[in-house]
Amino acid sequence: MFMDLNADVGEGCGDDAALMPLLTSASVACGAHAGDAASMRRTVLLAQQHEVVIGAHVAYPDREHFGRRDLDLPSAKLAAEILLQLRALAACALAAGARVRYVKAHGALYNRMARDADVAQTVISAVRGFDASLPILTLPESHAMKVAQQLGTAAVAEAFADRAYTAEGTLLPRDQPGAVITDEKTVAERAVGIARARQVPSFDGRIVKVNARSLCVHGDTPGAVALARAIRMALQQAGVALKAFA
Repeated sequence: MFMDLNADVGEGCGDDAALMPLLTSASVACGAHAGDAASMRRTVLLAQQHEVVIGAHVAYPDREHFGRRDLDLPSAKLAAEILLQLRALAACALAAGARVRYVKAHGALYNRMARDADVAQTVISAVRGFDASLPILTLPESHAMKVAQQLGTAAVAEAFADRAYTAEGTLLPRDQPGAVITDEKTVAERAVGIARARQVPSFDGRIVKVNARSLCVHGDTPGAVALARAIRMALQQAGVALKAFA
């Protein structure tokens, strides 16, 4: 039994240096919601040092709100933004002798792709135009996953150890109480439940089925390093090996 452990990094918050050795995949900010050429190169080198797979963390161009505000961009503009971000990170990776291995949307764009098939198609088509071999990391049973499958793009299901779920299997909005989970024991128990039983309790106590190959800890969650360490230990004790999906 294998599980990938990923985190959003290169965002100028959190402790990437301490977090990276605990990961198997790293979603690197590509300059839209956070990051720049210097941070991308620095993060790529850090990932290489610890043999962590590099992914592109694409987002709405919205640094002011950290990419967590939904934007209604025309499809052509959104596609151009995605290509710009992919090219920027790919250039940094190439200069370091590495390459981008997957794509994950950030924040509002991630959630929009999960519920909006048109936006999902725009983003995934742009990714395919850049490199059709790149898999998409997204919510299971989402529009993004369905569109990826229709277009012939590999889609990898992701679950969140440090975020609360609704009974419908979506993430509880961040402005709701309890949306971000920071207790190490709770996060570790949820991670094992997702990996072993393919389920997680919703914020109101109901059981949500989650069939995921990758677990995410947000790099900007308070105590992210301790959470990632607790997840690794709990998964290993439960007989779940850590392995990148890409």
